[in-house]
Amino acid sequence: MGTDTMHAEPVVDSLLLTDEQAYLAATVRELLEDRSTETRVREVMGSEEILDRRLWQTMASELGVCGLGVPEEFGGAGASFVEVAVVCEELGRALAVVPFLSTTVLAQTLLLDCGDPAAQARWLPDLCTGATIAAVALAEPSAAWNGRDLATTASYADGRWSLSGTKTFVIDGQVADVVFVLARTDGGIATFAVDAGAAGLTRTALPTMDQTRGLAELQFAASPAELVGEPGAEDPLARLLDAAAIALAAEAVGGAQRTLEMAVDYAKVRIQFGRPIGSFQAIKHKCADMLLQVETARSAAAFARGCAETDPSARALAASAAKAYCCDAFVFCAQENIQVHGGIGFTWEHPAHLYFKRARSSQVLFGDSFQHRDRIGHLLDL
Repeated sequence: MGTDTMHAEPVVDSLLLTDEQAYLAATVRELLEDRSTETRVREVMGSEEILDRRLWQTMASELGVCGLGVPEEFGGAGASFVEVAVVCEELGRALAVVPFLSTTVLAQTLLLDCGDPAAQARWLPDLCTGATIAAVALAEPSAAWNGRDLATTASYADGRWSLSGTKTFVIDGQVADVVFVLARTDGGIATFAVDAGAAGLTRTALPTMDQTRGLAELQFAASPAELVGEPGAEDPLARLLDAAAIALAAEAVGGAQRTLEMAVDYAKVRIQFGRPIGSFQAIKHKCADMLLQVETARSAAAFARGCAETDPSARALAASAAKAYCCDAFVFCAQENIQVHGGIGFTWEHPAHLYFKRARSSQVLFGDSFQHRDRIGHLLDL
């Protein structure tokens, strides 16, 4: 891939938010500041479901953001992936415990790319209204995130498909109403829909460091499944991994921005040796370094979301660059936030650790920074 594709004018034009997009961000932030407070996040992450259903329904019914990137004919808003990324940033800032990544980003991307109008008409409307929560099962215990070494298999007999295998790190897999599974067939990799109550499906919630995002292991034992699209007709992973990377990058920007604000606010009020610690050069340097990381990450995420919408030829490169840089920046800012806060930042009572855990979790989801930098090297023929 030539580097000249990284300078397309439409992408440059999309780096800044329009008035409508800025209003969307402000509206989502206002809702989350009211409905996804630290107290509420702690309450939900300690529940059995790890899901704020009340907030999810509000986002769907009052804001209509659950179907932003879906065409109007399927009940969506007909917006672009830029708007989806804008919402991801605000959700990352609040650590909101909702299935936006699993349902709106992953499942809807799969369905929109599957080339199956019947499947789209069947599932997309309910995904847009929040009536159905979906999960996408890709990763396996012995396979990479790229989906090349899938061991889960689909077989066709007596007029129906069935799946056998194990999927792990399935986001919201423990609460999803339908799971879209990537599996291997004789004709290539294909997508299958499995009902949450299907025979032979066992769902086990996984213990996680980041308690604000539920992950599950799914085991399929000849579980009945419905084919979505056609095996080998088109790579179902074509946009899925890029969409996941860009969404996580946007979330990371929101989280990093919030940790910066927390550090600066604390540095202004914490008095040591008779003056605010923010007046000490060491603290100034930490906050300045955090600001640099946040603003650079914001630019990388903005470029990637622009490529997703207007420059498909550069999408993969921009997505991996944003995922690697933004998630690393989030980890850096979360660490520095704890350092600025000192002893209190290490305690369970302070929210700093929640952002650090989310940062570490996001850093490895859908491939860590090393894997994405390796992918960048291959894309650039280095």
